[in-house]
Amino acid sequence: MKFFLIAMLSLLPVALAAKSLKSVVISFPKGTPSSVVDKAKDAIVASGGVITHEYHLFPGFSAEAPVNTLQTLSTQDATYKPNIEVDKIVTANGEYAGETNF
Repeated sequence: MKFFLIAMLSLLPVALAAKSLKSVVISFPKGTPSSVVDKAKDAIVASGGVITHEYHLFPGFSAEAPVNTLQTLSTQDATYKPNIEVDKIVTANGEYAGETNF
């Protein structure tokens, strides 16, 4: 029984790290085909992430996604390289709250 408890407790950090999601805004260069944006959204959802908002003024969306998926997206397409920023609050005087990178 002790061994089982120790084994389960040792796996807890691994399980928590796998589900750690970052809130980000992902934008693509002007002229990016919608298929490229859709492929990025599909990758996030497939990895356990959630699309929280889709933007219509520019090609992009906000999401909560695992860090490893964000790292994969950032290196996936050289032609339509996404700009991935941590979603944070920005004030009028230039201050912000939250993390600065994923």
